[in-house]
Amino acid sequence: MPTGPGAPEGAAGESRARRVSPGEAEVSSGLDRAIRGHFVAEWRAKNRETMSTTRHQSKAADSDQASPEAPKLHIVTFGCQMNKYDSSLVEGRFAKRGYQTTDQPSEADVLLFNTCSVRDHAEERTWSWIGELKKLKQEKPELVVGVLGCMAQRVEEEVFRRAGHVDLVAGTRQFHHLPRMVEDLLERRQTPGMMPKEMRLLSTDMSSDVEVDREGTEYTGGLHAYLAVMRGCDLNCTYCIVPTTRGRVRSRAIDDLVGEARWLVDQGVKVLTLLGQTINSYGEDFPAPHQEADAATGSGRQGRPSLADLLRRLQEIEGLERIRMITLHPSYVTPAFAEAIRDCDKVDRFLPLPAQAGSDALLKRMKRGYTLDLYRKRVEILRSIVPDIELGSDWIVGFCGETEEEFQGTLDFLEEQEFLVNYVFKYDPRPGTRAEDEREDDIPDAVKKERNQRLLQAAERVQRKRFARYQGQVVRVMVESQSTRDERVLLGRSTQGMPVSFEAGPEWVGRMVDVEIHESTAYGMGGSLVQPAGQA
Repeated sequence: MPTGPGAPEGAAGESRARRVSPGEAEVSSGLDRAIRGHFVAEWRAKNRETMSTTRHQSKAADSDQASPEAPKLHIVTFGCQMNKYDSSLVEGRFAKRGYQTTDQPSEADVLLFNTCSVRDHAEERTWSWIGELKKLKQEKPELVVGVLGCMAQRVEEEVFRRAGHVDLVAGTRQFHHLPRMVEDLLERRQTPGMMPKEMRLLSTDMSSDVEVDREGTEYTGGLHAYLAVMRGCDLNCTYCIVPTTRGRVRSRAIDDLVGEARWLVDQGVKVLTLLGQTINSYGEDFPAPHQEADAATGSGRQGRPSLADLLRRLQEIEGLERIRMITLHPSYVTPAFAEAIRDCDKVDRFLPLPAQAGSDALLKRMKRGYTLDLYRKRVEILRSIVPDIELGSDWIVGFCGETEEEFQGTLDFLEEQEFLVNYVFKYDPRPGTRAEDEREDDIPDAVKKERNQRLLQAAERVQRKRFARYQGQVVRVMVESQSTRDERVLLGRSTQGMPVSFEAGPEWVGRMVDVEIHESTAYGMGGSLVQPAGQA
């Protein structure tokens, strides 16, 4: 299961995705108590979402801009980073129509659920939330209830059959039509003689692109923002539902992406995370440019624009401090991509490059499109050109037919590659995937759980070893927030994507600083601020 768009934000667990929390392992005893306490508490708070399907909800409009007369919108967002990005686009579209967000679902005039379909648990959780709204809809019949996103795309009219109080269903490429759909529904409600079934709307066509129009809207997400550079996936991994729910790849033009990035930076954003299901395949779907002698061509296949070209353009944006990416596929790692990372100092030296398994036979059954040897060659490209790069991986445990020998290969490959971050998933069959249709889910749950724990333990050992390499070094850190537990402690991420805690004042939030690392755990590091001369 990818860590990027289309997967829950998080990882390994018993019956669903979960990332190991620092509370599950002994934190280095020498770590300063204030930093250590903050580090564990902050990770629990920030990564609580990784223990299950991520859920985010709309925030209330700023009090100085709030109007009691304005219609109210509330969006509940489940799942991946792409869903969070899409929900922000939807909020912007409604804002142009005079709507204001509310943090209280009971106050909303329009209540939308942006859904995830990557795991059965994600869908069941959404159904539960939608079901709880039945009473509210009875008390407030004028409320418009909508279901959006991947689950909506997958089940379509089943939403109306299972939840009769839902008014509209919109697929993954229909977000920009939502305000018009709501207006249409409200007009139908005023039309005499309309049957209840005629007062519902279903729109799941995937033939068009999502229109992104930020003009006249405001970004309220703080220092960090997501930027979807592409949608969909052209691969056909046998376990994955994403091509069904998100469609084929559609890359956005570089000029459009740079324009949106500049808009975000003008709104105060300092860190951009670029989103794509296989983000380093960006541009592969563009038509090949004419090969004229004086034509400007990109660094991609046959001169197409590529992710490397986009990174170089984003590097030029004044005020943008950090550029991150999720998620990558080994098949699309190229020297040009690695060279762009090397040349662009704003680009983080951390890449999620999911291996998924450490057995060629398993990878073939998953239809991943590479062997372990090819994966090693792609990693060698990255590490030879960008020596300070760190990698993360996803792993699927208990996939169809997995033998003990194949699982041991996964353990060995994790140890061999020394991944800094590891996300472990128990295999969960999804309707409509080739694995669910053609293969038996034949690994007992008890075996999945046991292998899951062994892989988590191996990941912890490797991560502890990898983090320990930075003790005594000075690392560059983007300071992201002040501790909610101790205001003297700040939390940031190094250019290798590593969580770093240290004591300093709030004036450093949003800035790049140097931190000397004193102690490390399997999940992050603690240190002290190295202040520039004259600022001690």
